[in-house]
Amino acid sequence: MERVRRQAVPRPRAVLALLLLLGLVSTLLLDGYLRSEVGGDQRVRSGAASDEVPQSVLEGGPFLSFRDGEARSESVPDKTIVLTFDDGPDPEWTEQVLDVLDANDVPGTFFLVGSMIARHPGVVRTMVADGDEVGIHTFTHVDLSYQSAGRVKREIAQTQLALAGAAGITTNLFRAPYSSTPDAVDNYSWPVYEKLGALGYTSVFVDTDSEDWKTPGVDAIVRGATPASGKGASVLFHDAGGDRSQTLKALPAYIKKMKAAGYTFTTVSGAQQRAAQASGTTAAAPPGGSAGTSGPAAQAAHHPADAASVWEGRGLLAAVAVAEWTVPALATLLAVVGVAVLARFGLMFLLAGRHYRRRNRRRFSWGPEVVRTVSVVVPAYNEKECIAGTLTSLAASTHPIEIVVVDDGSTDGTAEIAESLGLPQVRVVRQENAGKSAALNNGVRAARHDLVVMMDGDTVFEPDTVARLVQPFADPGVGAVAGNAKVGNRSTLIGAWQHIEYVMGFNLDRRMYDLLGCMPTIPGAIGAFRREAVLQAGGMSEDTLAEDTDITIALHRAGWRVVYAEHARAWTEAPSSFGQLWRQRYRWSYGTMQALWKHRRSVTDRGPSGRFGRIGMPLVVLFQILTPLLAPLIDVFTLYAMLFVDFTGSALAWLAVLGVQLACAAYAFRLDREKYRYLLMLPLQQLAYRQMMYLVLIHSALTALTGGRLRWQKLKRTGAVGVPGAPTEAGR
Repeated sequence: MERVRRQAVPRPRAVLALLLLLGLVSTLLLDGYLRSEVGGDQRVRSGAASDEVPQSVLEGGPFLSFRDGEARSESVPDKTIVLTFDDGPDPEWTEQVLDVLDANDVPGTFFLVGSMIARHPGVVRTMVADGDEVGIHTFTHVDLSYQSAGRVKREIAQTQLALAGAAGITTNLFRAPYSSTPDAVDNYSWPVYEKLGALGYTSVFVDTDSEDWKTPGVDAIVRGATPASGKGASVLFHDAGGDRSQTLKALPAYIKKMKAAGYTFTTVSGAQQRAAQASGTTAAAPPGGSAGTSGPAAQAAHHPADAASVWEGRGLLAAVAVAEWTVPALATLLAVVGVAVLARFGLMFLLAGRHYRRRNRRRFSWGPEVVRTVSVVVPAYNEKECIAGTLTSLAASTHPIEIVVVDDGSTDGTAEIAESLGLPQVRVVRQENAGKSAALNNGVRAARHDLVVMMDGDTVFEPDTVARLVQPFADPGVGAVAGNAKVGNRSTLIGAWQHIEYVMGFNLDRRMYDLLGCMPTIPGAIGAFRREAVLQAGGMSEDTLAEDTDITIALHRAGWRVVYAEHARAWTEAPSSFGQLWRQRYRWSYGTMQALWKHRRSVTDRGPSGRFGRIGMPLVVLFQILTPLLAPLIDVFTLYAMLFVDFTGSALAWLAVLGVQLACAAYAFRLDREKYRYLLMLPLQQLAYRQMMYLVLIHSALTALTGGRLRWQKLKRTGAVGVPGAPTEAGR
């Protein structure tokens, strides 16, 4: 039964929960983008024509720049080597390459991937401080030939920002991923070089490819990197992108060989300067500048970044650092969640099956049959749609009962409807609106018998429900019994989803907890108590919004056993809209957290009263709070993997998890003798319903952590659940 004084959902906490989710998604998207897993990593076309490319470029040198809109190719001077390295920086290989260059007093030109700069800025700072040269190799190592103009602009700008944040500089050197010699420029790539040239970039190709990316062996790498006798060359090596151990072995031998042959080593800008001095021209202007028309000196490749770019770059590096730390941490949490989920499934399969076999043996008995009269307490607030059906179902009980209806200040005539039925077992007790806990306590005080059944005003019992529910009281150690709550209005999609949840998530759990002797909750829809046990525990408390969980834990701590009667079934009306469902589950989740916090000292209780604290408390916290809070990671990482890693493999993994859940649900349905057709709704439940439950739990946790308070909320009832046995949607 839901309660009055409806309060709106606290908007700031809902916004905070959505912001946390948005932050997580943004972090994963950034991480995927950094790992060059967006946009593809290879050409989408091959064998393109090159008839639109100037012949002077196709037959020219490895340095392509533009002056006054005209393409100009430059060659490396004779007896000169420009060592270029692609795909870095790498924290392992690049630093070792730098050590080799330093040891041999040789400079290098490194074409850096922006995402790698953002992840390893310290390596770039070392590189620049050592006097080496850097150029742009795009941000995500994507082939720009087939990208939009906006994508090209972003790739360059983001790499420059990362470079500014890492070393405080920008560069006018560019090398396109998957480029090679100038004669490989085609009609698709040529417009990109024109656009970048207009911005002042020099595009750098290669004369000689060491092919170290093929890992052919040290001698082969040295031979491949050696130019024709006496000729200068722009030589390609790699300092990242794989195992570069052979490159490191070949590099010292290559440098020694070329020096012995009379070659000198320089950077791209150094080679440009030599070529410019020889021809009496100037080099290309820096990005954003204009090319000079006279003067023999070339512009340097590096330029100080402006203050705004430096700070933006540092912000990018900070975001990347967060992503680099967050994703591995989340992956670890995901592993923990996966283990916890599988452990829960394993426990439920093992213990629920054992519980079923034990309780359904022919010789199983709680003791002498319990036949004495039972008091049934029905708290009701504005239940005019349901109260008649509830009381009519109770009147058909095969067990002797008295019915105490506690009207909690209803304004819709609930009490009058109850009295007008003329049922001899029914007594109506009126009170001013004080809440469900007060109504239940009032009903317990008014009860004339020592066994008290509590139910909601929107619930109906089967004729033998009370008889089955009270049989465990034949054992004098049993203080309370949880019944089997069923969703009656399951004909709708949301009702079917809740039906699956009740059978699998609630009742299967109760079998497990019953066998372990640490039942955490007696459902408000159907529960039975010894009157003396309730009074001994202090009655139904108003300290929490989950009075059913609160009293259950209190009974454990008082030394009473709480068991589960699977065959005592009650049919309850579940929320019929997402808004009502949110309010109900928000209250449940928040109330459960309140109850666990209230009874936190149970973990130190001794003897039988401490069993819940030793076993139940850790299981409830793990399975009902921590695991559901972290469970969204499974869905988020599945989407992440589908987008950035392996769609097919990730989809198969998700389907495997769904298969495990389906098997567990089918087992639960078998134990409860439910029809399997509702399991057809399970995949859709995982895609929509489960995510809502996650958000509800996160919202509840934020409310608890921020000290918020939540009052009872009255849900709208329709009276859709009829008396079992009649041809209604409650039947199976």
